[in-house]
Amino acid sequence: MHRLGVAWVYNTGQVDRAFQDKPLVVGNRMFIILADEHVIALNPDSGRVLWKYNPHEKRTRVSRGLSWWPGAKGVPARLVVATADGHVIELDPATGKPVAGFADDGVLNLRAIEAPGWPYAPFGFTSPPAIYKCLIILGPSLQEGPSRGPPGLITAVNAITGRIVWRFHTTPQPGQPGNSTWGPNGWKDRSGPSAWGNITVDPKLGLAFVPVANPADSYYGADRPGTDLYANSVVALDAATGTLRWYFQFVHHDLWDTDTVSTALVEAWQGGREVPAVAVLTKSALLFMLNRRTGKPIFGIRQQPVAQSDVPGEHPWPTEPYPIEPPPLARQSVTPADVSTVTPASEAYCSKQFAKYHNEGPYSPFQLQPSLHFPSTVGGGNWGGTSYDPGLNYIYVNTSDLGSIGRMVKAGTKIKRRPGFKPNPSFERMLRHMQIMPYLNADVGARFVDQNGYPCQQPPWGLLSAVSTRTGRIAWQVRLGDYPGLAKRGVPPTGTANLGGSLVTGSGVLFIGATLDGDFRAFDARTGKILWTAGLDGYGESFPVTYVGRNGRQYVVIAVGSAGLLRGVHHSVSNPPVRLVAFALGGVPAPPTPPAASIGSTSHATVGPAGQRASSASLPPGHGRSLVQTHCTICHGIGNITRSRFSTAGWAATVRTMVDRGAPLNKRQIAVIVKYLAHNFHPAQARQ
Repeated sequence: MHRLGVAWVYNTGQVDRAFQDKPLVVGNRMFIILADEHVIALNPDSGRVLWKYNPHEKRTRVSRGLSWWPGAKGVPARLVVATADGHVIELDPATGKPVAGFADDGVLNLRAIEAPGWPYAPFGFTSPPAIYKCLIILGPSLQEGPSRGPPGLITAVNAITGRIVWRFHTTPQPGQPGNSTWGPNGWKDRSGPSAWGNITVDPKLGLAFVPVANPADSYYGADRPGTDLYANSVVALDAATGTLRWYFQFVHHDLWDTDTVSTALVEAWQGGREVPAVAVLTKSALLFMLNRRTGKPIFGIRQQPVAQSDVPGEHPWPTEPYPIEPPPLARQSVTPADVSTVTPASEAYCSKQFAKYHNEGPYSPFQLQPSLHFPSTVGGGNWGGTSYDPGLNYIYVNTSDLGSIGRMVKAGTKIKRRPGFKPNPSFERMLRHMQIMPYLNADVGARFVDQNGYPCQQPPWGLLSAVSTRTGRIAWQVRLGDYPGLAKRGVPPTGTANLGGSLVTGSGVLFIGATLDGDFRAFDARTGKILWTAGLDGYGESFPVTYVGRNGRQYVVIAVGSAGLLRGVHHSVSNPPVRLVAFALGGVPAPPTPPAASIGSTSHATVGPAGQRASSASLPPGHGRSLVQTHCTICHGIGNITRSRFSTAGWAATVRTMVDRGAPLNKRQIAVIVKYLAHNFHPAQARQ
């Protein structure tokens, strides 16, 4: 392992953007999709470009991979692209040209078919679609709130013609089982729930396992009293017809943005017998193993009482399910004894912050008073999901230990030195299609972090766990990631927040990037011992892949970009290049991230605590201030903005996300906002 080094690099030309793609290698071609939805074919031995395809998408967000349809009798294989703006595209893998016989000259516009009347609402796909025989099965990524918007439809499309074959509603319609769980009319015009995670297909059983996300609105549920099926569930569908075979719900009446994030096919043991199972991970870092045929838990379930809400009209479900085995793989709550002591400054700052926030244990809802919830809305677990070694019978899960802070406020409430939290007239066109919720989380996305962006609770801040499918128990667990700057001060390894997935090889080596220290690591899959580390000069928030090239060399490749959704937590690389890095034996060494990159660095972004400090934050004067106040604070607290430190490219990516989620900004307004934010909140500034 020590001789593993960089064999080749493909630079996309972009900087400071999330790059979460899992490259697809078939034959002598590698296929990748960038954040702007451009599809590129590369020579997998050298990274040389073979062809490029530009779908000219109006909205882009993030894409995590492509799919391969292997063809049928008389019909050659096709590359399947599902975009963030709701298009399904088939390309000729040899040329990159759209396949004329599929839908409308190779492009199926599902947004136009399934989201009519919602022009400003997000509707698209972030995960590659599942393939079953001649079907392409897709789950949409939709809005987190408010509640009215495009429906949650799992859709199967004929891979040859583009014709829609079947649909499944994640919010049951009148006459469908589960409709009453949304309360009176709670289903009507309900957006979602999304199903943005990976759909897994068992071809022998003919079942598609779909992870369904949280209901909209993410934090207010008084308009959907009940358990809200099939939100926060895995649904097992007949892959040929879309008929529901079984479901299992992991969160009842979600108020925390606790998506079901991934599914994986594994073999488990029950009563001394091997049982085909599906392993399902939630954002709470709870790993459930269910019988693939029946949906019954393999290792048992316990119902745990949870805290109630003080928001008028809100009625959380009294209990939530926990697997008996394995235990939670990330922190579920926090006490005063858990406040961070990694440095004296952090302890002093975090102790004051902790005193401001209310927490009543696992599944504490956001209250009318400042509230703290573990794990955060990022997780816990997230889209990186799991990997599985069938020889060892181990499932590998990487998780973060982060807290989210927030407060529910009545729509229109004025917070100290902040505009009233209500719609602005300039958003009239967009808000015509939206119904602002009676109560909103005033500080969506704020993290429980210190003045330098480090988590405010004791480490570990990130874990890599191996769980046995024979027993359901944790086989080993290690801290994932580290901060060299803290290590130099004598702080033991902490782990870091992480996003992305792992790869386990047949030879017993597990590769993973994901961490906020910007390193790529290899572990012994049996023991958790670290074998190798390389620096990435960016963040590997993606899935590694491995393959043998035509030259006989084995490569391990990972996509590298910005910190993405973890911008609000400590990170150190400024303006990271967006690129694909291939490692192989005998390549150029890539030393781990040096300590100097993160000691007292101000090049990272911090979205600080949202309590009294955030509420009293104000924007500096300058051209663009009024636009930021008008357009950005509908969803983001001013404190979240003033504590951020991004490059121009980073702010541009952040504003682009606002537009992708429906903000009606024109090009001039976007340019003014980005210029204002980059001038006033850039990495070189001293921290307030």
